[in-house]
Formats: sequence, structure tokens, C-alpha cells
Amino acid sequence: MGFAVMRGHGWSYYVHHIQDPGKQPLFLLLVGFIASFLFIRFSVRMIRRGVRWWPGNVTPGGLHIHHVVFGVFFLLVAGFTVFATDGTHPWIDAAGLLFGMGCGLVLDEFALLLHLEDVYWSEQGRKSVDAVIIGILFAGLLLVGYLPLGVTPGTPIRWGAIGVISVNACFTVVALLKGKFWSGMLGIMVPGLSWIAAVRLARPRSPWARWRYTRRPRKFARARRREARWHRRYDVARTWFFDLIAGKPTQPGQTPSRAHLFAERWAHRVAARLEHAAYAPLDQARVQKLAHLNRLAAKRGPKPATGTAESARRRAAAKRRRAVAAGRSKGHL
Repeated sequence: MGFAVMRGHGWSYYVHHIQDPGKQPLFLLLVGFIASFLFIRFSVRMIRRGVRWWPGNVTPGGLHIHHVVFGVFFLLVAGFTVFATDGTHPWIDAAGLLFGMGCGLVLDEFALLLHLEDVYWSEQGRKSVDAVIIGILFAGLLLVGYLPLGVTPGTPIRWGAIGVISVNACFTVVALLKGKFWSGMLGIMVPGLSWIAAVRLARPRSPWARWRYTRRPRKFARARRREARWHRRYDVARTWFFDLIAGKPTQPGQTPSRAHLFAERWAHRVAARLEHAAYAPLDQARVQKLAHLNRLAAKRGPKPATGTAESARRRAAAKRRRAVAAGRSKGHL
């Protein structure tokens, strides 16, 4: 009874806050985004552990296809669907779900696209998790009603609003230059957060610190002390959270996982088979081995019957060889 009541209240809340305002495509986008990211992270962690009950990477013909390819395919299908159907229901709902799935798959390999190399399990791969979390937060804020720079549709734009938007944009840029990534990005959606980050000290490794604190050693020292006191604790908590949802990266010099070694071994086998099928030159060692096998086969083969012409020829050839060998031995004496 209680479950039915809660279900009824949940459905009425969904209809009132999601379906009636026309936010269902955005809600399905967020659901597809989160679901695809969690699924692909679970999949790659199972592949990394090398469990036998989970299918491995998609490698047709020995070529490893990254899941960003499938993400781009989902994005294209969603975009074509919206333009072809003029954004009508229920096509826009399906397009929203596909678009969210594509966003999750593409942003999960954002670091690969940024560095143009496979850094998925390295420290640089953490940029993918940052991009995914930022995307999920943006979609969530849009769903609950926050709009970029605080602009509300339907309200007349005045000079005061334009001034606030411009100031907020400037503070957002300053916060990003000071190394306050999360405060700056969230400040785009929620005016005020980037203002606080912009007036505080910059992080010592940020572009702002390199430009403004180099000739001000006291301020630079304050920024380093603040980094050691507060941001390191935040970085420890952030690292723990990222390890929980995305897996621990492989440190430089660390022994690769069993799954990585297994994938490399199979890749070498497939490449060797393909190369052998296309062109397999005979080296000298292989020629000698084949000749040795042929000699062994000739010795172990069936002997011809006594009295036949073949046996007579063999005996004559053997007699000539013995005579030649005897003549040579006499010549050397």
C-alpha cells in the first residue's frame, strides 16, 4: 500500500515537473548520459580485470574499435532524427535518449580525443571523468531550471540584465584562469559562484599565478600555503571518488594488468596470422628445417621390395658411391 502511494506521488511529480513543462527529452538525455557512462566504465573495468564471463574489446580483424566511435554514431543518429522529424513526439524523446548515450560514450574518451593517443588508464585520462561530470551537472541544472548566465526565456532583456550577464562572464573567465575549474564552469549556470572564485587567490600552477604572482613572492607563497592546506585535501577526496567510479589509473612503471597483457598477446597473434596469410617469406633457418624434415621422411619411408628395378638402381648407386669414396681415400694416401 505504501509503495503504491509513493509510486503514485512519484508519477504525479514526474508528470507535473518533467512531462508537462516539456522536459522529457532532456530527462531522457540525462538518463542515457548517466547509464551509458556507468555501463561503459563497468565494461572496461571488467575487461581490465580479465574476467572470462564478460565479453572483451571489439576487435574485428585485430583493429581495436574504441567506444567513442559508437558514441559518435549515436550522436549522428540522434541529430538526423531530430532534423528529419522536426522535433515531434515521440521521435524527439528517442533522439534525446540516443544523444545522451552518445555523450556518455564520447566524453568517456575525451582525453583520447584531446591527446590523440590512448591515455585511458593513465593520469591524463582523468580529464575524461572531469568532462563527464561537467556534462552531467550541466544537463541536471538545465533540467531543474537553471539556464546559462541566469537568463530566463520569455522575460524582456534590459541593460541591467545585459550588464549582469557580461560581468558574470568576465568573472567566469577569471575563475578559469585562476585554476578554479569547477567554480568557473558551474558559475556559468549559477551566477555568483564564479564571482567568489575570481576574487580569491589563484592556484599556484594556474596561468593567472604564472602571469601575476611571479614578481610578488609573498602572494605566491600564500597561494602555495593555501594549496597545501586546502586543495590537497580536496584532491585526495577527488582522487578517491574518481577511483571509485572510474577505476585507478596505471602509474608509470607499474606492471600492466592481466587484461592488458592478454589483449597485447592476442593482438600480436592476430597481426602475425594476417601477415603470414598475406606474405610469408622463407628465411634460411626455415629452409634448413624443411630440408631436414624431408630427409627424415625419406629415411623413414617405405623401402622398396627386393628384386625390383628400383632396388637394383639403389644398389648400383650405392656401389658407385662406395667406389668413388674408396678412390678418393686412395688418392689422399
